[in-house]
Amino acid sequence: MSELSGKCFCGAVKWRASSKILWAALCHCEDCRRAASSDYVSWFGVEKEACEWEGPCISYRSSKRVTRRFCGECGSPLSFETEVFPNETHLYATTLNDPTIYVPTAHIYWSERLPWVRMADELPKHDKGLQNAAQKGERLL
Repeated sequence: MSELSGKCFCGAVKWRASSKILWAALCHCEDCRRAASSDYVSWFGVEKEACEWEGPCISYRSSKRVTRRFCGECGSPLSFETEVFPNETHLYATTLNDPTIYVPTAHIYWSERLPWVRMADELPKHDKGLQNAAQKGERLL
């Protein structure tokens, strides 16, 4: 397995993960859109213990069970960690040094997408998150 790596916009924060990508999805929830100032967010998960950080990261507790990381220099959003998935770090695909390795396999929080977002792909579209889809027995990835 090759190491995954990435950085923020200015390059002050770098990350690397000696983990395979556990899942990859496009998130349409309002929280993610606001945190990234984006129409939707391209996420992937890695094993938390396999992820290493270098540089001025700032952690922000965005809700009771969620912590997000940003670059302390340029403010780029970098990651998302939740008590729902305590052994994972979720990273923005756009931070990858080689973003071509990212291939999304599902849409999550489809029910919260902006009304003008139209996706022509054939990916599964889950009304809520991956945990909710798993509990319903839906195809996740």
